[in-house]
Amino acid sequence: MFQVSIIMATYNRASTVVRAIISIKSQSYPNIQLIVVDGASDDNTVSLVEPLLCHGDVLISEPDKGIYDALNKGLELATGEIIAFLHSDDLYSDVDVISKIVEQFCDKSIDAVYGDVSFFSIENDKKTTRIYRSDKLSKKNLAWGKMPAHPAMFIRRRVYDKVGGFKINFKIAADYEFLCRMVQYPNLKAIKLDGVWVRMQTGGVSTGGLSSTILLNKEVMRALRNNRISSNLFMILSKYPSKLLQFFRK
Repeated sequence: MFQVSIIMATYNRASTVVRAIISIKSQSYPNIQLIVVDGASDDNTVSLVEPLLCHGDVLISEPDKGIYDALNKGLELATGEIIAFLHSDDLYSDVDVISKIVEQFCDKSIDAVYGDVSFFSIENDKKTTRIYRSDKLSKKNLAWGKMPAHPAMFIRRRVYDKVGGFKINFKIAADYEFLCRMVQYPNLKAIKLDGVWVRMQTGGVSTGGLSSTILLNKEVMRALRNNRISSNLFMILSKYPSKLLQFFRK
């Protein structure tokens, strides 16, 4: 039976972290390692997390250089064959998500499995405000600014061993830059499953308004250039009309 390592970065998330961890602990799949990497919270995040941990889980709390530095620490601590990330504001969509994903990895040639995510507001976690349809993971789609939803991606350890972790000189698009390297993994086999796997709370760093959008697109362009994937700003910006339509396709 595969072990699945789920990495969660936290910093002053006392208001949501218990909800996120319960969504992991409620999964029907039995072999899950939870790794919580806390950035030295000064609220009661850590004291709320500690009682929820089981044998094999890991909690560290220390200063870091940002969320991607925290996720890299989690990668170093992960012992699972399959690795995923869940933000401390987010939830798995139902109790069988991990079981359904692991079924796909029984095919040893598969390197990654991904799906869609939905968004909900801080005010009402029961109401879906938007569904993000993950695009196929390919160089072509990345060149057009399109990517799978990273929180709904499950990736084999061997990919991280070959490709490496996240580059912390990216503040908001290190996951995009990682995917630009990942698509060059030899004979990469990544498949998409239908359905929403993760429910995400709006208001995160990548959904934080105009300034975040500008920074995101600058870093996306830098990630593409650094990895020799041909693109231009027009191609990147052309994705936004289709994204607007997602608000009406719930």
